[in-house]
Amino acid sequence: MRLVVALSVAVVLAVFLLYTSFAGGATPSIRPSQLNDNVDQRVSLAGVVVGPVEGDARGDGMRFLLKDFDGDTTVQVIYTGRVPDLFKVGRHVFLEGTLNGPGTLDGFVVGGEFVGEEDSMVTKCPSKYAPVEDDGHPES
Repeated sequence: MRLVVALSVAVVLAVFLLYTSFAGGATPSIRPSQLNDNVDQRVSLAGVVVGPVEGDARGDGMRFLLKDFDGDTTVQVIYTGRVPDLFKVGRHVFLEGTLNGPGTLDGFVVGGEFVGEEDSMVTKCPSKYAPVEDDGHPES
């Protein structure tokens, strides 16, 4: 009897883990060019940092532009919290947050800003994951 109960509990836990890993609580990962369809939704944004980087992430927020990996579409990002050591212009960045929808300023339509969640930024160094070129010299 105990074995049947233990196996039943194990099966229920396994099904729950599979559900949560594939369907439950997933945050869509998108690029700046896909943001307009996701206004005011929590998403994971991925792109390349383009300058200039202004402001303080510990204060009112750091501002920078994020560009598609393979396109020209950019979005203004406002981020507060810890900034990874590898963060700089040209790095691949991943962060979670929401796009504040476009508004008007002096009668002109202006684009929205992506507001990153505090401490959600992760950077990736492209050269770290690229194959090392063999220059014919032995390593020292």
